Amino acid sequence: MRISRFVPLMTWFWAAFFITAMLTFAASSFARSGQTAAPPYATLADILENDQSRQALIQELRSMAGKENGVSTAAKAQKAAADTSLPRRLAETVSDFAGNFGTQLQKIWSALSSTLTSAPGKGVDMDALIQATIDLGLIIIAVIIAFFLFRRLARPAFSRLSTWSRFGGGKSSLLRVVASVLLAAIVDVLVVVLAYVIGNLLATFALGDTGDLNTRIALFLNAFLVIELFKAAIRMLFSSRYAGLRLLPIIDTEAEYWNQCLTRLSGLVGYGLLFAVPLINNIISPALSLAVNFLIVLLAFAYVLRIVIKNRLKLRKSLEQRAHKASLGISRISLQILARIWHLAVIAYALVILVITVLRPGDALSVVMLASVKTLIYAGIGFILSGVLSQIIGRRITLSEEIREKIPLLENRLNAYIPNILKIIRAVILLSVIMFILDAWRLFDLGGWYASSGGRTLIGKTFSVAIILVFALGIWITLASVIEHILNPKAGRGQPTARAMTLISLFRNALAITLVTMTGMIVLAEIGINIGPLIAGAGVLGLAIGFGAQKLVQDIITGVFIQVENAMNTGDVVTAGGITGVAERLSIRSVGLRDLSGTYHIVPFSSVDTVSNFMRDFAFHVGEYGIAYKENIDQAVAHLREAFDELAADEEYKGHILAPLEVSGVTALADSSVNIRVRIMTSPGMQWAIGRAYNRLVKIHFDAADIEIPFPHTTLYFGQEKDGSAPPATIHMVQGKEIGKEGEEQG
Repeated sequence: MRISRFVPLMTWFWAAFFITAMLTFAASSFARSGQTAAPPYATLADILENDQSRQALIQELRSMAGKENGVSTAAKAQKAAADTSLPRRLAETVSDFAGNFGTQLQKIWSALSSTLTSAPGKGVDMDALIQATIDLGLIIIAVIIAFFLFRRLARPAFSRLSTWSRFGGGKSSLLRVVASVLLAAIVDVLVVVLAYVIGNLLATFALGDTGDLNTRIALFLNAFLVIELFKAAIRMLFSSRYAGLRLLPIIDTEAEYWNQCLTRLSGLVGYGLLFAVPLINNIISPALSLAVNFLIVLLAFAYVLRIVIKNRLKLRKSLEQRAHKASLGISRISLQILARIWHLAVIAYALVILVITVLRPGDALSVVMLASVKTLIYAGIGFILSGVLSQIIGRRITLSEEIREKIPLLENRLNAYIPNILKIIRAVILLSVIMFILDAWRLFDLGGWYASSGGRTLIGKTFSVAIILVFALGIWITLASVIEHILNPKAGRGQPTARAMTLISLFRNALAITLVTMTGMIVLAEIGINIGPLIAGAGVLGLAIGFGAQKLVQDIITGVFIQVENAMNTGDVVTAGGITGVAERLSIRSVGLRDLSGTYHIVPFSSVDTVSNFMRDFAFHVGEYGIAYKENIDQAVAHLREAFDELAADEEYKGHILAPLEVSGVTALADSSVNIRVRIMTSPGMQWAIGRAYNRLVKIHFDAADIEIPFPHTTLYFGQEKDGSAPPATIHMVQGKEIGKEGEEQG
């Protein structure tokens, strides 16, 4: 036999077994507590209307009040037994059940026999009972007809709201769905209330107001109002006819299935416990009403168990598929956990209801319904808030084009910080919903915990720490955006200088370190940690580090003064510590230089005695050009000026030449040349490029004017004879050979 068929069969077997067991439950509960069932409302009304019985009741109450100050030892023990733990109370219930099984069967059978075979004038008046039943049936039929008629009239409103929810305009679809569901719920509640009012009017004006009749009709009307309002709440989650009025994102067939299951279950439990059980208690016997109460709850538990087992794997696969599609990590993990434990949670919920009914048959329904309604409300609020936050988290923040041009990184920064903050808020909402649900089921005293000093302190400190962190994050985003705005050339301030970029970058790093340190200190102080010893310890540690790391301190101090004096900036060509290169990185402790060969050097500031900056204000190309002694100096100078004029007319270089050519004149009469020095003022960093271009032009102009640029000469000495004559030097001229294209030698 398949397990899916075997389990329901076993469930119904145990249900049949407990049908007989519940017959002894009522008496066992009263035998354990030593109390009788509270009189029904109709009986209490009859007592109060009769002067003699009212006086007797008053005397009885005064007698009970006089005994309160002298509670006996047996009463104290009985009260202590009532406050025992859940396992002990369950054990006592089972023990009473076993001991009083036969007795309770006999009592219930006697009550049923006396009801059905009562003689005229004794027990129950059958004629009045039949008339009351007919009147009650008329009211039930009238209320049901009115309810379905009003529902029929409300269908166009539901249809329009569903259409607007699914296809209406606007960006926030979730808010539109929530608004539509709330409006539909208001209409649904009005339908239930109108049907309830129709029933009250008919009961009052059409059927009269005899005591028994009004009591029974009132039981039905109250049950109708509560149960149908509960079904309206179910329709908010599983609307089977109108997909746009459904909070849960499931298909129509699934919504119809779960709506029918929950509607049947709520109808069984609600009308059974709110109407049938009190009616049996009023007409037949309190013991029988408690037995029926237990039977209804047991049948509801069996029905829930059957539904859960039937849909366990199906719902698990659906939740796992949604978990794979979830974009947020916390949503994916939550759905995966829910997929594995949802059936256990539902079964545990049903068991809790069963246990409460066993232990507290008098107020079990009110406790369970109140806790269930609170659970639905808390879960619904958490679901809506979580959904809104999910849409906000998944939506990228977009700034205007103007702001993006001025502060390019602000949009990325906001999209990095705000979603994380919203995820934390979402986790807090989830934790809060869990705490409220536990409080609703009296598993956790939320009010008592908050009223305690520890609870108030924890919430207050958590709130304070959150405000401090958000405030610090806001300061960092603001200052970082201001720094970015200053450094951005598109902000209207022009291109910032290299010194400004270096100093602002250093200031930004220092600001980040300072802000993190101060925020950490404030948070530690807020949560109750004394930061005085921490600050003192940090001071002592800093002093020890200062003595042990003098070189590091010297690096920092020297670096501060180098930056204050604007000795170098990022991008400058400098000589520092005997190394010449481009300053690619400047920190408070060192400078990173990239030399001509591409080697990257890190030079600590403590090793820098002199900083030679080739990029400050302006630069010079200094050139010395040698000519032969036979050449005319003035003619050579004229050609040097012509070469400069040609360079100054070049589009590539003319913007970087700051002054006319400066001819210093003849600087030396060297061994083989006459040296003439010139100097060209250039923009900083362009002296090398302009120097190379000018040297090229000087060579071209000297060659064109046939001005010799001396170069080293070599003299060959062949020796001499004793008489001083030179020996003959035989010179042979060898004609060169040219190789043709096809490899043949040509003379």
